[in-house]
Amino acid sequence: MFNGLRLISDSELSRRLSVSKSTLVNYRLKGLFGFYSLEDKILYAEHEIKAYLRQHYHPPFK
Repeated sequence: MFNGLRLISDSELSRRLSVSKSTLVNYRLKGLFGFYSLEDKILYAEHEIKAYLRQHYHPPFK
């Protein structure tokens, strides 16, 4: 946590979304969500990831 901002590592986000790290690289290149690059570490703001997922949620058909 940094200034109340919960940050998620590249590895953690990859695990949570069940996608590869190279898929996350593609998402970053497309500008799907922001990230922080510190030395050799990539970090994502958890609230931005959650907001992105909420915006792109498609409910099941009935």
